[in-house]
Amino acid sequence: MKVALLSPIAWRTPPRHYGPWERVVSLINEGLVETGIDVTLFATGDSITSGNLDYICQFPYEENKNIDPKVWETLHIAHLFEKANMFDIIHNNYDFMPLSYSRLVSTPMLTTIHGFSSSKILPVYQEYNRDNYYVSISNADRSPDLDYLATVYHGINMKEFDYNPQTGDYLLYFGRIHPDKGTREAIEIAKKCGRRLYLAGVIQDKSYFNNQVCPHIDNTNIVYLGSVGPSKRNELLGGAYALLHPIYFNEPFGLSVIEAMACGTPVIAFNKGSMPEVIQNGKTGFLVQNVNEACDKLDKISSLSRENCRRWVEEQFSQQRMVNDYITLYKYILNENFA
Repeated sequence: MKVALLSPIAWRTPPRHYGPWERVVSLINEGLVETGIDVTLFATGDSITSGNLDYICQFPYEENKNIDPKVWETLHIAHLFEKANMFDIIHNNYDFMPLSYSRLVSTPMLTTIHGFSSSKILPVYQEYNRDNYYVSISNADRSPDLDYLATVYHGINMKEFDYNPQTGDYLLYFGRIHPDKGTREAIEIAKKCGRRLYLAGVIQDKSYFNNQVCPHIDNTNIVYLGSVGPSKRNELLGGAYALLHPIYFNEPFGLSVIEAMACGTPVIAFNKGSMPEVIQNGKTGFLVQNVNEACDKLDKISSLSRENCRRWVEEQFSQQRMVNDYITLYKYILNENFA
């Protein structure tokens, strides 16, 4: 089986710091290669893979502002589809744009929908619904207007996250700094409960950061660490008392949530989107409605088993499980198209 794996080019695959889609694609890629599947990763030229790398865009456009994203996205996608006949299947992780190329080739395509940036993009998914195979990353992130082949939850490489049996003494917010992610609410929770809070993530909304977040940063009780790499991420997640995830949107999945639990750290999250699928309420964390409820549950975090948090991720959200799920879908699609 020859698989063309299409990754975004906003960040390197795998990302140096931020880049959730690219991180997942890298995990899929490495897992497929380990099973002996012939995989070609279409990503930026500086990407790292154990398989084959093909590219037309040398560097990520988020790291090189001289690159026009739309120009290089178009070139990147076209570059793969011009080679489509070399592969048995295309696995698209690049949102809706590649769908418009899919009827021009005979190679079947599986599209993992990593989330809908807006309802305005749905017409493209609807137009190509019958010609493609769609995968959701949670049951909560499904559109009633589309047909889905399956839900495949993201998986992580458990070796990258050390289990820490000791309950930490600080709270952690780990994600992009944006109103959707509830950075300000995380600060409010920490202040109300009198606990130190570390903030880690890229600043996606500078106005929000300057007005709602920065005034609270004192580098003692509220500390902003910026975007952190894998080793620091592992240390921060494992050493926390709890991860705060007070989201204000329907989160399609939430990688930081399972990464925290993989280290043994429970999560307090606003009950939106995929959170009921990702968190075992009362066992690996708590689902709450608002800041006050989050504060009420914080004192109960120490009653949760950190070992249960780790086991839950091992059983449900491992890289191996994710890769096996995709291989099953590849085989199904190939049998359906070439039987």
